[in-house]
Amino acid sequence: MSTPFSEIHFNRNAVRPIECLKAGMELVKSQYWLFLGIIAVGMIIASMVPLGIMLGPMMCGIYVALFKQRRGQLIEFGDLFKGFDYFKDSLIASLLHVIPVFVIIIPTYVIFYISLIAMIGASGGQPDPAVVLGFFGFWALIFVVVVVVMVLISVIFTFAYPLIVDRRLSGMDAVKLSAKAAMANYMGLIGLMLLTSLLGIIGAMFCYVGAFLIAPVTFAALGTAYEQVFGLSDVQPNVPPPPPPSFV
Repeated sequence: MSTPFSEIHFNRNAVRPIECLKAGMELVKSQYWLFLGIIAVGMIIASMVPLGIMLGPMMCGIYVALFKQRRGQLIEFGDLFKGFDYFKDSLIASLLHVIPVFVIIIPTYVIFYISLIAMIGASGGQPDPAVVLGFFGFWALIFVVVVVVMVLISVIFTFAYPLIVDRRLSGMDAVKLSAKAAMANYMGLIGLMLLTSLLGIIGAMFCYVGAFLIAPVTFAALGTAYEQVFGLSDVQPNVPPPPPPSFV
């Protein structure tokens, strides 16, 4: 049963990047290779179909496995394909995520190459170095702006798939609530993104193998961030038990 959209509350400024990373490592360490296989296959399948059509189900399947692990339930490789139980809603979320990215990136690259060809053609194949420097400086600034926008879009969708899986929200409601919660935890999510990106860069120095191996921890850290913000349904918070009764 889905949770009514209006009844779901979230915490503000709750994401602690280092805590997320530590908890993520702790979450997946006992089933690390299984999670690695689930994520690797999921990302391969997601990349095989354009427009993110398979991305949503695969992301949901990964979170199904992560949340089962967090609840202390038995996980298996087939949990990845349980993401298809959320196909329609995850597809909506994926399209809302992917389409704006294409709308921004494709025209940017088209305009860049057209303007580059036009500059070379206008100069007869030997453009002025000052013009070339100004051209690439201008476009470097444009690409920085594009990257910032891409980061903002990615942050907004951080909780969309976990909300679909954990609270069974519709794709549209999950995106709207994810955006609100992400903006209320923006700095923490940016910090987590920078931290996992740094680990990925370090891993990429080892023939990209390390970047691939860090993926289970990255997903688990994002799952932990979700729990810090929304709490995970059917999981009791870690609070000490009440003291025993006194008979004195």
